[in-house]
This record gives sequence, C-alpha cells and structure tokens, in this order.
Amino acid sequence: MTDGTNVIIIGAGHNGLTCAAYLAKAGRHVTVLEAANRVGGAATTREFAPDFRVSACAHLLYLMNSDIRRELGLDAKGLSLARQNLKTVALAADGNHLLIAGDRIDGEDVTDEDRQALREYRRFMKRFARIIGRLHDRVPPRIASGERSDLIGLGRLALDVRLLGRDDMREFLRIAGINIFDVLQENFSSDRLKGALALDAVLGTHLGPRSNNSVFTALHRMSGNAGETGGEVSLVKGGMGALSDALARAAIDAGAEIRTGTAVRRIVMDFDRVCGVELESGEVIEADTVASSADPKTTFLGLLGAANLEAGFAHRIQHLRARGNAAKLHLALSELPEFSGLDTGLLGERLVIAPDLNYVEHAFNHAKYGEFSAEPVMEITLPSLHDSSLAPQGQHVLSAVVQYAPAELKQGWPEGKAAFTETVMSVLERYAPDIRSKAVVAELLTPADLESEFRMAGGHWHHGELSLDQFLMLRPVPGAAQYRAPVDGLFLCGAGSHPGGGVMGSAGRNAAHVILGKS
Repeated sequence: MTDGTNVIIIGAGHNGLTCAAYLAKAGRHVTVLEAANRVGGAATTREFAPDFRVSACAHLLYLMNSDIRRELGLDAKGLSLARQNLKTVALAADGNHLLIAGDRIDGEDVTDEDRQALREYRRFMKRFARIIGRLHDRVPPRIASGERSDLIGLGRLALDVRLLGRDDMREFLRIAGINIFDVLQENFSSDRLKGALALDAVLGTHLGPRSNNSVFTALHRMSGNAGETGGEVSLVKGGMGALSDALARAAIDAGAEIRTGTAVRRIVMDFDRVCGVELESGEVIEADTVASSADPKTTFLGLLGAANLEAGFAHRIQHLRARGNAAKLHLALSELPEFSGLDTGLLGERLVIAPDLNYVEHAFNHAKYGEFSAEPVMEITLPSLHDSSLAPQGQHVLSAVVQYAPAELKQGWPEGKAAFTETVMSVLERYAPDIRSKAVVAELLTPADLESEFRMAGGHWHHGELSLDQFLMLRPVPGAAQYRAPVDGLFLCGAGSHPGGGVMGSAGRNAAHVILGKS
C-alpha cells in the first residue's frame, strides 16, 4: 500500500523533469522512470560521431519559461546560454541574403515599405502572441462547467482579447485561424522575407503556408514568456541536454529519484483507479498518482490500454493528429563551410532556406502524398561557433531541421532515407558549395528514427499538431484537457497537453500544480 504521497512520472523529458521538481519541492515522494539511458527525451545532447556532439532533436530555445528557470534555480545548476537572440539569415542561392533581426531587416534590395511593414507586422503579431503566451501558465478552463474557476478563466481570456482595443481585436479575430500565406502577401513585397517568415509558421508541423492555423502556429512560436520575447531564439551551452541536466539536478536536489534505462510496460489499474506501473523487467511499482510525459497515444492506447477507457474517449485519442513531418540533419565538419556571398561573421546566426512562399508551399505538397520534399526547407545552425565543447578544435557541427519528411513515407523510410539524405545535401550544396567535401559524417534522423529513439508516436516533436481544434481546453482531446485523465490517479504532463510543444516546461509545471490541488 502507498501512503498517499507517492508519485510516478513516466518519462524524463524536460516536462517530466519539471513536473518532478515541483512535486518533490512540495514534499511528494517522486520517482521518474525513463526508458533511455539518459534524461532529456527530445531535449538532449548526444555524440553522433567521435567527439562531435549536437542537440539531438530540439536545437533552439525560444519558449523556455523564465519563471521555471528562476523558481528551480536552473542557472545555478548548470544552465547557461552559448548565444542569445540569434539573427535570422534568409539565404539566397545567388548570395543576395537577407538579415532579419527582430523588426529590422537588411539586404540589397529591401524597400523602405518592407522595412516599415516588418515593424508593423512584428508589432501586431507580438501583441497577439501575448494573448497565447499568457495562457501558458494557466490550466485551460472548461466550457459550460459552471464552476467558478472555469468562469474566471474564460473571463480572463475574453478580457485579454478585449484589451487589444477595437482595431487590433478585429484583426486578431480575422487572422488567428487563417493561413500565413495571405497575411504575408498582404503586408510584404520581398519574396525572401515572406519565405523566411512563413518558415516560422510551419516548422515542425504538418502545415504549409496556405494551410489554415499557420498564423496561429506562428503566434505560438512568438508566445514565450507571455509574448515578451517575440520568438527570440537562443543556443544552450552544451546543447539542449544541458537544460535537461539542470532540470534533473533540480528534481534530485528537491528529493526526486530518477531511474534511467527503466522502461514502463503498462500502467497498472486497481478496479477503476491507477495504482502504479509495471516495468519491462516485470517489477511493479505502486503509487497513488501516475503522471505521464509520454505522448497521449502512447499513454492511453499503449500503456493504459483502450480497454480501460470509455470507447468515445479512446476513439478521440486514436484520431488525434500527430504525424511527424520534420527530419533532423547532423553534419560533422572538418572545417567551416563557405556559404556563397555570406560573411563568415554571420555563420553563427540562424540560417534558413525558404526562398519564397511558393517554394515552402511546394515543399509541403509532397508530404500530402506520403513523399519527402524534392526541394526541402531548412533551419540551420552551426552551434560549435558559439560552443567549442561540441566539436574538436578547429572542427564544427551543423544542425538542421529539415521539412518536409512525412512519418508515413509511401516508400518506407528504410528505403527512402538514403535518397532523402542525398536530396538534402544537394539543396545545401547550392548555398554552401563545399559542404560535401567538409562533411566527415552525415546523420539524418527521420520521423521513424525520432519515434524509435525518443518514443514519440508518429515521430511528432510536439506530441500532436498545434491547431485551434487541438489547443487549450481541446488539447489533447476533451476529457483530458486539464492534465487529468478520465481515470482516477492518472495525469498528463507532456507536450501533448496545453500549452503544446516547444521546450518551455509549462505543461510539466501546470500538471504539478493540478496534482497538488493548486489549480
């Protein structure tokens, strides 16, 4: 029997570790069970070639909750930034690149009209992103429950929108659910500027610029810390694994136990209530509370089992949209590559290949039919320029998110991986002609690899598409949107819950507050 304070957390990803740290600080007896031999989940650093290390999945920090960083003392536990506020370079094959820094843009053929338009675009997008950002640390309100807390939550949301003022409120309601293609066409003339801004709306999603909800996903990317950072991106010193290590230290220092190399086989039920877990080894660990940071499909259909769920709920989970569409490229480089026409001083910034809106949309078209992009879009970093610990002296690593790479590739990833790797390298070569000669090792992680290595159903980084019908009180599905599962004693604390994907920790913190009865 347990004493009412034992909590098991499934998965030591950054949300699971955040949840563990807050629960342990509150006096709960917390055990974190992680199948991999290291903590971090998709926010980890690993060696992919001898002495070359890279952030294995997520590689840029832009949503991390500053309150969590402060409350858990993460800076004192090893978290630091190798570079803050990276600029974005919109690469051009002819060397006529654009440099975007917040609401400023530089380039040979940039018009004054586009400069002014970017300032106005950033102004209203940041205002709208604040509405989403303020929701990050709130438990989603239920509609029509009649309870005071839910009525207050709905009222706060309505007030946030109303405080935009008449004109901005109308514009927010007009564009929030539509596509980024139309909004960018309305505001800008520069093709490269529009392509780069569109990339921010579709990265990591199963969306193209013409897809509805792509404005919403652009706002989500800008919503960190209540929208105050406006999508500012940073590199973590030591890679993303250093952030997860700091969270693990915070949890351990608060009294939590973390067991790596410990896979959970199933969640154990006692009649209609969770009472613990059974490990792959056969060991059973009892607990009154189980919180899962695994994705919802893995949690409910894999670990709990549909037989323990109401049929309608199981059906909703089964149809949760969670199809991965991004691959990750890692290159070990003998020396820095030369990007045509790009000053070497800008190699350490965020480089993007998204020449125009139609290029990005055409890249997405292939994914609709189970094919990888013939002309993929990319977000590229050379983190070793800011962090020498990632590569041998004088050598470097390249890390790139590559779209589009559908999880359900028609030809199958065992057959398609080599061909897609060749496609990606060929596109890179247009911008950095010497990239092949300097690439000592190339590794491409497909959605199938991400699913296998990080145990994410469908290889989806965010455990489910972020869209208006899978957001707030609808995330992941009705009946489990306030971190409580429809089974007593079971909670969700991962990216499949509100507020969604991205390395921020808010889902873990919010879930801990619900478990503790603070929300």
